[in-house]
Amino acid sequence: MTRTELRENIFKIIFRAAFHDKDDMPEQQKEYDIEFSNDNPLTEEEEDRILKDETYIRDKAKAITEKLDEIDKMLSEAAEGWSLKRIGKAELAILRVAIYEIKFDDDIPFKVAVNEAVELAKKYCEPEAASFINGVLAKFA
Repeated sequence: MTRTELRENIFKIIFRAAFHDKDDMPEQQKEYDIEFSNDNPLTEEEEDRILKDETYIRDKAKAITEKLDEIDKMLSEAAEGWSLKRIGKAELAILRVAIYEIKFDDDIPFKVAVNEAVELAKKYCEPEAASFINGVLAKFA
């Protein structure tokens, strides 16, 4: 998977978790595990790549949920005039992933985290959400 595809799967897990308790996180992650197909046997290399992707997605989603209180505190401060309850669930999940990447993941440049968040918003949210997300994340520069 590309980094964009990995991030999108992480977003989906974080989004789904917004509707459940933190204790349900392992179950939510299982929903997005990539399944091997019996119809088309995979090479060992393909299986290794898929396993690596699954591990990356699972580990990143877990890391985000472990830092959720800290991320939400930073988000509350950056989203002036908006309580977390007023922010849509998809927008909230996108912001949580992006803030984690900006603050805790040294491998992801700031501009990449912001751009990827905006692209996810364009795909999963109302049109004005991309501008909102861009504005909130700009405060982390």
